[in-house]
Amino acid sequence: MSKLKNYALGQWIEGDGDGQELYNAINGDLVATASSKGLDFEAMLNYGRTVGNPVLRKMTFHERGRMLKALALFLMERKKHYYALSWATGATKVDSWIDIEGGIGNLFAYSSFRRQFPNEPYFVDGDTAPLSKGGSFIGHHIMVPKEGVAVHINAYNFPIWGMLEKIAVNLLAGVPAIVKPATVTAYLTELMVKDIIDSKILPEGALQLICGSANGILDHVSSQDVVTFTGSASTGRMLKAHPRLIEEAVPFNMEADSLNAAILGESAKPGTEEFDLFIKEVRKEMTVKCGQKCTAVRRIIVPEALVEDVQIELGKALAKTSIGDPNTDGVRMGAMAGKSQVADVEQKLEQLLKASKIVYQDKDFEVVGADKAKGAFLSPILLLNDDPFNQLASHEVEAFGPVSTIMPYKNLDDAIALSKLGKGSLVCSLTSYDNREAREFVLGAASHHGRILVLNRDCAKESTGHGSPMPMLVHGGPGRAGGGEEMGGKRGVNHYMQRTAIQGSPTSISAITNVYQYGGKQVEANPHVFRQHFEELNIGDTVFTHKHTVTTTDIVNFANVSGDNFYAHMDETSLDGTIFEQRVAHGYFVLAKAAGLFVDPKKGPVLLNYGIDECRFTKPVYPGATIGVRFTVKEKIDQEKRSEDDIAKGIVKFLVDVYDEEGETVALATILTMVKKRNQD
Repeated sequence: MSKLKNYALGQWIEGDGDGQELYNAINGDLVATASSKGLDFEAMLNYGRTVGNPVLRKMTFHERGRMLKALALFLMERKKHYYALSWATGATKVDSWIDIEGGIGNLFAYSSFRRQFPNEPYFVDGDTAPLSKGGSFIGHHIMVPKEGVAVHINAYNFPIWGMLEKIAVNLLAGVPAIVKPATVTAYLTELMVKDIIDSKILPEGALQLICGSANGILDHVSSQDVVTFTGSASTGRMLKAHPRLIEEAVPFNMEADSLNAAILGESAKPGTEEFDLFIKEVRKEMTVKCGQKCTAVRRIIVPEALVEDVQIELGKALAKTSIGDPNTDGVRMGAMAGKSQVADVEQKLEQLLKASKIVYQDKDFEVVGADKAKGAFLSPILLLNDDPFNQLASHEVEAFGPVSTIMPYKNLDDAIALSKLGKGSLVCSLTSYDNREAREFVLGAASHHGRILVLNRDCAKESTGHGSPMPMLVHGGPGRAGGGEEMGGKRGVNHYMQRTAIQGSPTSISAITNVYQYGGKQVEANPHVFRQHFEELNIGDTVFTHKHTVTTTDIVNFANVSGDNFYAHMDETSLDGTIFEQRVAHGYFVLAKAAGLFVDPKKGPVLLNYGIDECRFTKPVYPGATIGVRFTVKEKIDQEKRSEDDIAKGIVKFLVDVYDEEGETVALATILTMVKKRNQD
């Protein structure tokens, strides 16, 4: 037995007093005690703000992303000893894989998201807003890291994933964290945090840990901090109403346990692949982590004619679930996190039985490889509510364990309505091979769910399932589910950043954002931009090209080469009723000719054309028009070397502004080129 330590103010600290006793969920042995008494929460917050935050917020997104990748690789090398201790939480190997490698996977995912951001500490959000007729006054939005700390209050069911899926986001954003895992399984979180601190991959102050109670920490948060909570809806509502959060307008992101639903489509009858998939998916969601998942299926909504079929087949599947010590061969379901969790489920079950009846429960279930009396074991329990529109407990009471309720529906409108009676969920799923049914359900139900999975034979093999939130998609939901969002790729990063509107001249906004704004000052490049290496190019450097007068022959030749004989280019007799005055040059000819004007053909630092973004043709170009190009360095994006032999290079975005003899823009595009760095020739 050991006493867990908290990591605060750059050092490991044991809390005062005996602390809370934490028990092995499988055998009932005492694992550790935890206390946070004596910790100075105000000092911890200030430490994060003054020590961790300045370092992180000055790092670029690419540097932060590489930091996350290094951490993920470091932790993956040490995963075996996390698995060994995860067993004490009651987790099977599959349960532990979700928690441990799923959590580390979030670090990898957010590391890769760095490529969606510039190699800057901030990023420019959205498009330029023109604010004046002449174009000399514009607006934009910039996103900068908040200058506070992310305070994460996590649930007991995923002591590793719960931490890593959150800190991956705030660290990429440039904000440090204080993590408060649920105390009952905090020993597993502490084990990983010890490795994280020992690795020295994160800067000092980037991560602090509270293993005991964090009661009182919210008294000291400020407007630059962010508080996140994962757990019960009732606790979340209490925290959300904390006076300090209201006074300081502290962002509060809540992800609460919800009454998630799995819906069997009307067409998914017994004998179809979808019916079998549905039974398999619901069984998995009831038994993985002993049903202790915020995304687990609590309501099983099926066509009324199929209730008996589902009840029988699901009962058979649940009866095959071997319960016991996860280290024993053949065990598919371990234990609840503790006996208090078992007692809570049994108390909630009493409430559910006022509206439902038990149709499957093995009261005399065997426990394989362990003592049933010592561990926190529970059999899966399947209920039936045959009047779900009037018996509402099934939509209001959640037993956070292997308990779920079947309920019938008459038609798809009924199924949608029943799914909404949960008053907001993290996820629901529809199993159906009828895409018309899928469309109708999703559009009808989406307002009440944070995520909807449509499961059928086409995606089943690769589907991550009903209960698996993914880093690139938001995890959260409306109403009872808390109204918050986690992860979601770039969307999640925004929660830890301040969006600020900036106004000024295009030249000023270009200088602030390091992204050239249309209409800003352009400095003639010398030498040509294609003769300069990545480091030598400056935002706003411009090549003013020679000009070309477009002829009918140009149009005909381009049609012959491209095969594009669209009538507006080739048939002057067909232009009545169109916007064109005469046959018009192909837009892609204009762009191709622009390339012929701005390219310097000799071998130099430019390696290749990487792509085209935001191409627009803004004015018709007729024979006789004379076009030129303003070719401007718009943005520079550094690239990492993949190996020692790789060429050091970066991506340069160029603004291609094609104009006519009247000085009016006829085409705008952004091209991307790959450009070598110095000493790479």
